[in-house]
Amino acid sequence: MTLPARLDRLPLSRPHYALLLIGGLGYTFDGMDSAVVAFLMPRVQEVWGLGNGALGLVGSAAPFGFLFGAATAGLLGDRIGRRKVMMWALAFYAFFSLVAAFAPNYDIFLGSRVLAGAGAGAESAIIAPFLSEFVPAARRGWFVGALAGFFSFGFVAAALIGRFVVPTLSDGWRIAQVITALPVVLLLWWRRSLPESPRYLLARGNVEGAERVVADLELRVEQATGKPLPPVPEAAPGAAAAVAPVRAPGLLSALRYLWSGEMARRTAITWLIWFVITFAYYGFFSWIPTLLVQRGITVTKSFEFSIIIYAAQVPGYFSAAWLSERIDRKNVIALYLTGSALSALWLSQVTTPVAITVAGATLSFFLNGTYAGVYSYTPEVFPTWIRASGTGLSSAFGRLGSIIAPIAIGALAAGFGFSGVFGLTTAVLAVGVVCTVLFGVRTAGRSLEDLTEPPSSSDSGTGAAPQKVAAP
Repeated sequence: MTLPARLDRLPLSRPHYALLLIGGLGYTFDGMDSAVVAFLMPRVQEVWGLGNGALGLVGSAAPFGFLFGAATAGLLGDRIGRRKVMMWALAFYAFFSLVAAFAPNYDIFLGSRVLAGAGAGAESAIIAPFLSEFVPAARRGWFVGALAGFFSFGFVAAALIGRFVVPTLSDGWRIAQVITALPVVLLLWWRRSLPESPRYLLARGNVEGAERVVADLELRVEQATGKPLPPVPEAAPGAAAAVAPVRAPGLLSALRYLWSGEMARRTAITWLIWFVITFAYYGFFSWIPTLLVQRGITVTKSFEFSIIIYAAQVPGYFSAAWLSERIDRKNVIALYLTGSALSALWLSQVTTPVAITVAGATLSFFLNGTYAGVYSYTPEVFPTWIRASGTGLSSAFGRLGSIIAPIAIGALAAGFGFSGVFGLTTAVLAVGVVCTVLFGVRTAGRSLEDLTEPPSSSDSGTGAAPQKVAAP
């Protein structure tokens, strides 16, 4: 009998939904922080007299921090634990959001936005691999897709703040950032109710700690359902090897493993998908209010249209989460990337405010549906001992797209206008579709161990997998 098998046979119930809410609220505030900058940009430009180049840096500041936060969180998550990283990242993000809110000048504001982005990126990168390790294989696609769906609530909240706070109060752009720092109160809840991942504990050789977490979850599931738990399936041959502790990877050893042998294909397609969706997503959402204003739409109307566009994220995420259990995750990603590409092409051709809003809402629906698939897919393709590092480095590479996109789109908008911006977006998304269909891995309905755990024979000392070590 193995602990992972005991986790996978549990029915999804109230204890799992509590974890969904805990992680989801973290994503809500991450999404709010990512989105609110788009509504700050017109006001910040006015306050400090910024040109388009300096304004583009504001759009890229948080994504730049995201890159380092995501990479660091993954490595630390495999070394010191997912739970600790999740909580410290939230505190770091909230602190620097407050610093940005009270920044006296552009330089301090920009630096604080970078550091707040690092905290948000660290939290964002760790939540999905962390909580995916609690969820039964049969429901993992829906669970992680729905978890990512909480981002959409943050974007809608940011749009409401952008409409009703930023333009109506003299320091509305500062107050908006104070609001985004409020999730620090979540730490009081998380410290009491959030267990460490039992799969992580097993990977570090802490079998006793993992047993306690699993036993507690089993008890709470049984109490929640009022029914006896399903029997534990027989362990597959060699399953005990998954309990053998391994050393946590450093950056170089993680990269060596991720780009070696059979893992290189998985790593390459995962990194590419992250880059494509993040480039399109941040290029679109960081500039859409400003582009609407430059099309002759008033700031207030621009923000009202943005609320509609952002609201389309909600059905986008949750429809993809629903589909993730009915068709394979890679097919969900390909389907929604295709919808995104066609929507971006449509958006490049329209000129009226209503048409822009409808096309933008459609693009928003498909972009966020893609993210639901990506967040479900990524933790599934990496082994437990390197799952947080693999997810964090994938997300970090994707953040290169979010850094490049606001600057590139600012330059492209000046030279080629609205149609050029979304023509480029279409081309980038089309590349993602083709590569996902050809090279993606099928993951639906398979346990994390079946998908990813390397056989003991792969421990060749060549960097392909970490050396086994004795339990402390």
